Amino acid sequence: MTVLVGVGERTEMRLSFAPAMLSTRDHKMLLELRAENYAVIDHAVAGFGQGLNLLTGETGAGKSILIDALVLLLGGKGSSDMVRFGAEKAVLGCVFETTPGAEAILEANGIDADGDEILLRREVGANGKGRVFINNQPATVAVLRQLAPELALVHAQSETLVAFDGAQQRILLDRFGNLSTEDVAEAFQRWRDLSTRIEELQSAEQDRLRLADLWSFQAKEIREAAIEDSEEDTRLEAEKRVLANAERLVTTAGAAQELLYEGETSAESLLGAALRQVEDLARFDPQFEETAQQLNAAKAGVEDAAATLRKFAGEISASPERLSEIEDRLAALARLKRKYGATLGEVMAFGAEVDGKLSELENRDARLVELEGQRTAAARAYEAAAAELSEARSAAAKKLGKVAEKQINELAMNARFATEVAADKGVSGWTAFGWDRVECRIATNPGEPLKPLTEIASGGEMSRVMLALKVSVEEGAAAVSKRRKTALPRTLIFDEIDIGIGGRAAEAVGQKLKALSRAQQVICITHLPQIAAFADQHFLIEKVERSGRTHTGVRLMERKERVEEIARMLSGASLTETSLKHAEQMLLGSV
Repeated sequence: MTVLVGVGERTEMRLSFAPAMLSTRDHKMLLELRAENYAVIDHAVAGFGQGLNLLTGETGAGKSILIDALVLLLGGKGSSDMVRFGAEKAVLGCVFETTPGAEAILEANGIDADGDEILLRREVGANGKGRVFINNQPATVAVLRQLAPELALVHAQSETLVAFDGAQQRILLDRFGNLSTEDVAEAFQRWRDLSTRIEELQSAEQDRLRLADLWSFQAKEIREAAIEDSEEDTRLEAEKRVLANAERLVTTAGAAQELLYEGETSAESLLGAALRQVEDLARFDPQFEETAQQLNAAKAGVEDAAATLRKFAGEISASPERLSEIEDRLAALARLKRKYGATLGEVMAFGAEVDGKLSELENRDARLVELEGQRTAAARAYEAAAAELSEARSAAAKKLGKVAEKQINELAMNARFATEVAADKGVSGWTAFGWDRVECRIATNPGEPLKPLTEIASGGEMSRVMLALKVSVEEGAAAVSKRRKTALPRTLIFDEIDIGIGGRAAEAVGQKLKALSRAQQVICITHLPQIAAFADQHFLIEKVERSGRTHTGVRLMERKERVEEIARMLSGASLTETSLKHAEQMLLGSV
């Protein structure tokens, strides 16, 4: 893969993958990330590859800005403060390889999902307004948030254990064990819907009686109207127009009938005379036979039209009584439509609905018994699903505790770790995710009791525990996914999660990120040379000042540049032979 990225200049990016790599890759990736007029970036492009992508740079260079840009593209909250000073808007974009789940989300939101890639673009204006595009089609931030779990998982520096609540811990455990809550959620929804219906039937007696009186009146009014069908008013309107104009219609029909048939110079008489002349011609010249047939057909048509007009005029009777009757009926139907629906069909449907409610009220006790039975069955179904899920969680929690404890202690700690699952089987503890409360507990020193993770005091310990736990979860999820032949996302992003560690622990972190990247693409910002040495792709984030403005860019480093960057991380700005040799050895040792 080759990448060309400018610092402060509008440059283009070139990507090239070997065909064999593309055909054998079994996990989806973030291919490209772009930022324009974003914070201190005027234009930067980064292309990422498989494995471990590491970003390094001096303090203050803006390493986290790219991760913040990706968070925005995954549905994070935007702000006009993100727009580079002097620019009208910031434009962010990225390209992910698609997944079946992402395609389903796009289809559900009416967005075309053709091709093997998903293009996300987000604009944030200096005036605070923003726009979202997916595959170059207008979309919303809500759709970005739906897509995010399918595409990438960001473990940001801003994540703290204070925000790592029970729900988040449960989600991690379920991911570790590849556990689904769909059956439990469906059973819970069924039970809750039935409970709501029962509560409605058991509402205050006064409200029930008031509703019964209202529904009885409505049903009686619609029933007594005796509506013939949904088109009755349409037919009556047509008849009304005829009766209201009876005299005019009789006169008009009679005049037309006379012109066609009755008068001395009627159309029928003229056509008959013409027909006789043409028939005489046809005896001498056969070409007029067809003309004679046409005239004969026209004459027959005129006779039919005249007969229709005669019948119409004969059937019209100016009946003021019938007209008054129709007007009264239409007025009654109009009143019903004003109260119960825009059409007679809607009025009839409303009447049927009210009849059903009355029937339910009249049979309230029997209906309650029926619903109670259904709710009991739904509760048993929920309990069975929740118990099965709880058992699976408990088994997964034991495995996660052992795996995470091993991972934690490989990061230069001596800790005990456990994931506890407590079932609250009472109705008050029922949720769409089951009845379990999940809590991760740890003892960081020998002899201490296990305590909630939130009570860890050391920032370095917090970072190591979080990384070890997340690595454990991702490795476990990947293993289960491989056995079950199901797809995982996606790209994992770690933003400076190595803060507060160093030495042997830092090398262990690098090894773990490297192992994790064999199954999934990993993008990580790091300050530590021990971690940077493990990169498959090593990017340098650098900041320069030009014409009084600060510019930040990102570029992929070659081998020699990597040695120099790792040496800088080891010794500071002044490179020494010793630091360069050490950096070279670190790169050789990480292969």
